[in-house]
Amino acid sequence: MMRLGPSALFFAAAAGLLGGLGPPLRAQDLAPRAYIVTPVRSNALTLSYSYNDGALLFAGTVPITGATGKLSVPSVTYYHAFSLFGRSANVLAGLPYGVGTFEGNVLGEEQSTSRSGLFDSVFRVSVNLVGGPAMTLPEMRQWRQKTLVGFSLKVVAPTGQYDPTKLINLGSNRWSFEPEVGLSRRWGHWLLDAYGSVWFFTENPEFFSRNEYNPGTQSQTQDPVGAVEIHLSYDVLPRFWVSLDGNFWYGGQTSLNGVENPDTLLENSRVGVTASFPLTRHQSLKASYAQGAYIRFGGDYRIISAAWQYSWVGKPA
Repeated sequence: MMRLGPSALFFAAAAGLLGGLGPPLRAQDLAPRAYIVTPVRSNALTLSYSYNDGALLFAGTVPITGATGKLSVPSVTYYHAFSLFGRSANVLAGLPYGVGTFEGNVLGEEQSTSRSGLFDSVFRVSVNLVGGPAMTLPEMRQWRQKTLVGFSLKVVAPTGQYDPTKLINLGSNRWSFEPEVGLSRRWGHWLLDAYGSVWFFTENPEFFSRNEYNPGTQSQTQDPVGAVEIHLSYDVLPRFWVSLDGNFWYGGQTSLNGVENPDTLLENSRVGVTASFPLTRHQSLKASYAQGAYIRFGGDYRIISAAWQYSWVGKPA
């Protein structure tokens, strides 16, 4: 068995966190009002930026101390609403880009690595099953939300930057799927959102392969990750709202060539706050902050995000 030096050991440990970086980071996402009803033929273009800064927790799996990471993620997202058998539905596509630096002390030696490139692309289809009929803009102006129940399917496609000879990659070289059920209930100015979902992952057939350490190929798999999310928001003014956010996710143990590592179990929770306010009739800004409430394994990040959105109905105004 080959013995890894401190530099390779740090890269290997960081890769253990980054190998499934996309879905775990998205499990950390706090997204209030994800099942809000919009008029058919609604469109929105969103440019966002998030900054992740914090500790990397390895739960004793490797001899690394003081590990930290800084990750910047700009992204572009397009949203379109339509009618699906008379129910309000929408589709979303997003393309994020990542720039990250990771540092840590490995066996008494300071090590660091960095990466920049495309993350895996994200696609989501959502439909309101209860309380959210498909409506035109004039009909929406007469409608008042009560209870909504929706279903969505998110797909993360392996389109990100990936080199099987390297341990650190922004792409995951696998498909990920997240079916989710969402509940939204309004009482006057107050809105309560609750979601439950499960992440499923396909195999990465070329994890750190065809290089001087592993001349052949090796596979990495990950168990499903269950997640719950809750938001309580308040309408200050029309299109101006604030929200308290929280989530919890569990599971996701990884296996290398069929050998499971129980120390990679995710049992984490985050809390945060979000605010959204209008700029003009078609433009709005959203800002959010989140941090770990309880992080057992993985990235204990403080996340600051900002997004600009331009929305329209029908043709662009």
